[in-house]
Amino acid sequence: MLPDSSERAALVRRRELLARALGSAPAVLASSRPRPRNYAADQFPFRAASHFLYFFGLAAPDGMGFYDGESWTLYQPEPGPDDALWDGAVPGFAEIAERTGCPVRSRAALPEALARATKTRPVATLPTPDLETCADLTGLLGREVWPGRLFPVDEPLADAVIALRLRHDAAAVAQLRQAADVTVHAHLAGMRATRPGLREAAVRAAMETEFLARDVRPAYQPIVTVHGEVLHNLKYHHALREGDLLLADVGGESPGGFACDVTRTWPVTGRFSTTQRELYEVVLRAQKASISAVRPGVRYRDVHLAAHREMARGLVALGILRGDPEELVVDGLTALLFPHGIGHLLGLDVHDMEDLGDRAGYAPGRVRSKEFGHRYLRLDRDLEPGMAVTIEPGVYRVPAILEDARLTARAGDRLNREVLARYSDVRGIRVEDDVLVTAEGHEVLTAAIPKEASDVEAVMAGR
Repeated sequence: MLPDSSERAALVRRRELLARALGSAPAVLASSRPRPRNYAADQFPFRAASHFLYFFGLAAPDGMGFYDGESWTLYQPEPGPDDALWDGAVPGFAEIAERTGCPVRSRAALPEALARATKTRPVATLPTPDLETCADLTGLLGREVWPGRLFPVDEPLADAVIALRLRHDAAAVAQLRQAADVTVHAHLAGMRATRPGLREAAVRAAMETEFLARDVRPAYQPIVTVHGEVLHNLKYHHALREGDLLLADVGGESPGGFACDVTRTWPVTGRFSTTQRELYEVVLRAQKASISAVRPGVRYRDVHLAAHREMARGLVALGILRGDPEELVVDGLTALLFPHGIGHLLGLDVHDMEDLGDRAGYAPGRVRSKEFGHRYLRLDRDLEPGMAVTIEPGVYRVPAILEDARLTARAGDRLNREVLARYSDVRGIRVEDDVLVTAEGHEVLTAAIPKEASDVEAVMAGR
């Protein structure tokens, strides 16, 4: 609930930098409310809105941080008379102020403070994911606030927050490392738990146990599936059978809310078949080529295209595609088997700042491609030290794509379906790591999780 005392200096510095960017323009950031699961007292685990968390580090509901054009004040609800009975001891305002480095006042005093500010100019805000808090903000600010929508008054605040959150400070990097560390344990547990006859849910349980044992949560809904061709597959009822590959896209969250996002793909039996290994190596080489391209000044779209070029070379070598690899990429043929972007920003959100849309992910003047596959690229900025990104190429045999005459029209005989059919024991393969851009190049934060085929097999042999 409270930030660690070691984070105080970072939180104070972040608020100072945001205040400097805003000048005398007032702004309010809300933490959001708990969400009921099926009735009011049965709630989903609370998670504060990421923009609020970044500047205050406080995982408490219904709080609002207000910058009046001169200084920050944190407004928190007064403890209820029964809170201690149901929830235990609640930190007092003095303790919260000490940990966050910010004065704390009662939420009841916020309307008056906002009213004074709005007499001279509108107050900017960033909408939270929950409609209830947006409704609160609408009432407090006297104007509409909607999830996922920015009004002109909010845009300078959004740009200032993006500029700060794009590059991680030392405190944030430490949190990313914590998230990566717990995720190592989860993936090793998943590999060791896998065997024919179980259901996907059993492997998911083994992986999430590692989070629970360390009192942290998954950073997102885990994907643990033998149907890796379904990119965001959240079903866990399928049986694991000999000959299947299991794709596990699972990442932990640090105590401060920062995310890890890792995918590994491994054989249910513990040994890749020849065809599985051949395609796995194509994906792995594409991932390594992309990671090697990560360094300051490089456009992330070029990292994406580096994966496609390496993918094209590998698929041509296997005979699945025919032709010049560069032309295959330009003509969109690699996107038939690798239909998503190479990755995204990573931070307090697993797709960091995606609530702000392409304003965060795309540099000014850049727009999404309209081409299939490439239009799913979530990030197109020049890389800078302190940025954290994922690198996650994959190969997928998606019937809805391969049987779509419109999408495959340009392929002609360059897509050798007869050869592709030999790889029928591969539905989907993805290999994903978290990469920090450094002044010298990059650092793979999740390098401790095995991904060489022989290393994966060695872990599984120790079951």
